Amino acid sequence: MLDDKENIPNGNEIDSTPNQTEEKIEKKEETIPVAEKKPVVETSNKAIDEIEGKVAEEAETDKVEAVQMKEYKDFSLEDLVDELRNLIKDNPIQSINDNVNKIKSVFNVKFGEILKKEKEKFISEGGESIDFKFEFPLKSTYNSILYDYKEKRNEFYKNQENKLNENLEAKLNLIEALKQLIENADGATMYKKFEEIRDSWRKIGPIPRAKYNDTWRTYHHHTERFYDLLHLNNDLRELDFKHNLEEKLKLIKRAEELTELEDVSVAFKELQTLHKLWKEEVGPVAREEREEVWNRFSEATNKIHEKRHQFYKELKSKFEENIDKKLAVIAEIEAVDTSKNSNRSDWQKSINEIEKLRNKFFSIGQVPRGKSNLIWEKFKTATKKFNTEKNNYFKEVKKEQLENLNKKKQLVEQALSMKESEDWDVATDVFKKIQADWKNIGHVPRKYSDKLWKEFKDACNFYFDRLHNKQNEGNKEQLEVFNKKKEMYAQLKSEVDKESEFTMDDITKYVDEWRALGRVPFEMKHIEVKFNKLLDKIVESSDKLDKTEIEMIKFKNLINSYLEQNNYRKLDSEQLFIRKKIDETVREIQQLENNLGFISNVTEDNPLVKNVRKDINNYKSNLEIWNSKLDYLKKLEY
Repeated sequence: MLDDKENIPNGNEIDSTPNQTEEKIEKKEETIPVAEKKPVVETSNKAIDEIEGKVAEEAETDKVEAVQMKEYKDFSLEDLVDELRNLIKDNPIQSINDNVNKIKSVFNVKFGEILKKEKEKFISEGGESIDFKFEFPLKSTYNSILYDYKEKRNEFYKNQENKLNENLEAKLNLIEALKQLIENADGATMYKKFEEIRDSWRKIGPIPRAKYNDTWRTYHHHTERFYDLLHLNNDLRELDFKHNLEEKLKLIKRAEELTELEDVSVAFKELQTLHKLWKEEVGPVAREEREEVWNRFSEATNKIHEKRHQFYKELKSKFEENIDKKLAVIAEIEAVDTSKNSNRSDWQKSINEIEKLRNKFFSIGQVPRGKSNLIWEKFKTATKKFNTEKNNYFKEVKKEQLENLNKKKQLVEQALSMKESEDWDVATDVFKKIQADWKNIGHVPRKYSDKLWKEFKDACNFYFDRLHNKQNEGNKEQLEVFNKKKEMYAQLKSEVDKESEFTMDDITKYVDEWRALGRVPFEMKHIEVKFNKLLDKIVESSDKLDKTEIEMIKFKNLINSYLEQNNYRKLDSEQLFIRKKIDETVREIQQLENNLGFISNVTEDNPLVKNVRKDINNYKSNLEIWNSKLDYLKKLEY
């Protein structure tokens, strides 16, 4: 394709200089003596190669104005999807690459946060990490739009490849035309034809980057041949040389300014533009100026390259330091001790600690590419160890929660079966018990918790609402009973204050009438205590009344009130209490009688003996009462 290879300069240099070109110049062109040639300044091939490679890369693409970037981080997921759809619809596909990448980055972060929360919720409800699945329709829409973008982008670059090859063929044809123009020099028309070739060259679009530099060098080589040959109008050539020199000196000045720029990335980027202008926009200069201007431009290029090289060398050193920093974080993750974690709170603290270390790991920055995979595998292994331990714990939690779920379901069923009960005392005790049991049962899976609690609460509320309504009705009746008992108490107290005489029949009559009145409200039970104390006062003030009989009358009154209330629990408690008092009384009697056995050489008239005998008789009297109470309870059928 590119023939005339013997005339192509060394590929390591951008501009060929006339003393490096072996092609013979027309004899009308003055030749520079060898002794007058200036030495070529040595430049770094690496620097030139790198900048030429970047220029070639840039030259492969048509310049299309990029779409303005927006604050995508402030967009919702829905807005990001709409923006992506509109970008693809309304703009050239090659102009939205940065926007699409930014949208992808923001979308992935936002979706990742949602995914993380849903997974944590799933695990907290007892799910296994490996079983987690999350359906998100908007993600499917996003993936579909992104797929369309990739298809259009691939189609664009496929078409662009064909266009690049067509442009290459057109430029090679222009090089052939330029060679023909030089070989068939016609002083009258050659400059005009040369300008046509130059204009056509500039209008042709980008070519493959792999062919860019060689194609340009060949074109530039023959352009210089043309200028060396052009002698028919020396004034015109000198004028062109002068203009080109001015433009190249401007490029050199800017390149030298870039050597002082702090931001090496910006400097290198602009340097690429300067090299492209040097190649494609500015023509040759006079033979005696060529080496000097090129050497100045190359020197500035080399300085920027060295500065950039040093920057990346320091950056690489920083990356090396990041290896130790990241390994230290991995060691911290491995050192997190979960062996003492016994509850959710403990595990949540560990999870938060690991999350902080993860964030610390990612905030450190990059490591050398050669170490990246190794560091990443170590990090994954450390976090996987923690996640395995965490999942094992929550697996056990799930098992426990399922057991708790079954227990609470049983309580719900019990509450539902009892909520219509008319057996108020029994049902109330049952509801109080199952409410206490509910509190003692641990967590259940979250997805069942609210529904289950609502069922249980509604059943309990239904029963207690009925109970309170019933109590409100009963309270009115009981309040009337209280008022009647209050009047009866006042009447009896008046008789006691008058020191009236009472018989057993009188006492029995008062107790029967008192009990017949009925129950008083719970908060007014004190009237019962006052009545019993009044009876005790009557007994103490009379020698004719039998204390045992009075005590039994009071006891029967109490027991009958329990029977009326169907309060069998109170009856059982009363029987246990009496048995306990009987045992205590028997022990006291035995102890006192045992003490008498140790007293010797004293008569029955001894005060000590008389007191002990008196205590024994009192205990025996009480024992008789306790036994009578127990016999009465035993005869009851309840």
